[in-house]
Amino acid sequence: MVSERRKLSRRNFSYYMRVMDDATGKLIGHLSDISSNGFKLDCQKPVPLKVDFRLRIDQTDQISTKSYMSFSARAVWCQLDQFDPNTYNVGFQIVNMTPSDYDIFLKMFNTYGMQKNPRQDNNPN
Repeated sequence: MVSERRKLSRRNFSYYMRVMDDATGKLIGHLSDISSNGFKLDCQKPVPLKVDFRLRIDQTDQISTKSYMSFSARAVWCQLDQFDPNTYNVGFQIVNMTPSDYDIFLKMFNTYGMQKNPRQDNNPN
């Protein structure tokens, strides 16, 4: 049932993990927030919205025996960081991910995701 598929809460991401363009190998950004269906990146450049990206995240031995995971995600919002005018915060929604890579993604969420302090999180989403 849909009601049983509750979203995991959003969590700040405590590990410096790079997210790359899988086709070009260029850095897109660094994970800063993660949930069960998406994530936020800190990027040096704005990212076009409503465009699907094929992304790659290299893995550590602590998370997976695979050296990386690749998947499709879509940028759904992009804004300047409120504290750093040289950084853009970009929200991505996962579009397509294999079940085995989703298991790795959830392990990343559980291992490196830190619960947010409700008083610091003014974003209702």
